[in-house]
Amino acid sequence: MIQLPALPPNSLEGQVVLVTGAYGGLGEAAAKAAAEAGATVVLLGKKVPKLNRVYDALKKIGPEPAMYPLDMRGADPADYEAMADKIAAELGGLNGILHCAADFSGLRPLENTDAEEFITQIHVNLSAPWLLTQACLPVMRKADNAAVVFVCEDLERVNKAYWGAYGIAKAGLEGMLRMLHDETEDTTVRVSGLQPGPMRTSIRSRAYVEEAATQCAEAAVYAPACVYLLSAQGAAERGRILRPQAG
Repeated sequence: MIQLPALPPNSLEGQVVLVTGAYGGLGEAAAKAAAEAGATVVLLGKKVPKLNRVYDALKKIGPEPAMYPLDMRGADPADYEAMADKIAAELGGLNGILHCAADFSGLRPLENTDAEEFITQIHVNLSAPWLLTQACLPVMRKADNAAVVFVCEDLERVNKAYWGAYGIAKAGLEGMLRMLHDETEDTTVRVSGLQPGPMRTSIRSRAYVEEAATQCAEAAVYAPACVYLLSAQGAAERGRILRPQAG
């Protein structure tokens, strides 16, 4: 198990952090942890009632959050640019992006995968995170401390039979992470990744349908690692993929 450095109680105070997939297992847990650390959290997701639930929870534990309903399956570059402009205008800037949104429909052979499903999973898991990041980079460069954090997968596990477009996209995500790091290493924006260990999420339940939920850690176990990578202390992991394990 990797031990994270001790963080000050308000390690994200004054920071604006965007969390995609904000009502998913890791997204919600990380959003709450970021709020507790003092961040103003922008919650992004497609289902407004679920965003409202997380919004109400965050109001009780930290600065008032913001909510940005958006379906990453259909959003285009102009939608992401409008989002970045709105965040800059209403919140004064953007210090962090945590990419938790994911799309996975279950295990099946590539040969039997519907074409539309394949394209959607490649888009949501790879091209959409890039389009969002690309739109936000001009705003993030204005901050003294900014971080883009991608949630990665164990490629030894998902780059095998039946993981389909999800596994392919996650391999591409690591390549994009390293390329973007090379292109930003001399700027105030740093790029890193988080590869959590097994955790209780809807994605895992679709892949391991017979696995008892209690065999995996709650997603909240990995929320401190998200805060660490988003904080100034996370600069030590610049260009790297952090792989903490539940202990």
